[in-house]
Amino acid sequence: MFSVYILKSQKDKGFYVGYTSDIERRIREHNNKSTRSTKYKGPWVLAYKEEFSTKAEAWKRERQIKKYKGGEAFKKLVNSGGVA
Repeated sequence: MFSVYILKSQKDKGFYVGYTSDIERRIREHNNKSTRSTKYKGPWVLAYKEEFSTKAEAWKRERQIKKYKGGEAFKKLVNSGGVA
């Protein structure tokens, strides 16, 4: 199982979009400053998540969401409460 996720920075209210096979570990890595691109913007909280059965599906959806970033479609995702 793979998850596409959106994290929200508690520091600057920015967002990060990614995908992983272990979402709990990945959020820990972001919050432990193990990820270069997010290291100075944490702490992070999960704002949105979708699950997929294959890595290819998750990667494709991540790319689609990244194209949305800042637009109305992105805001709808984040505001939908899609965290299970």
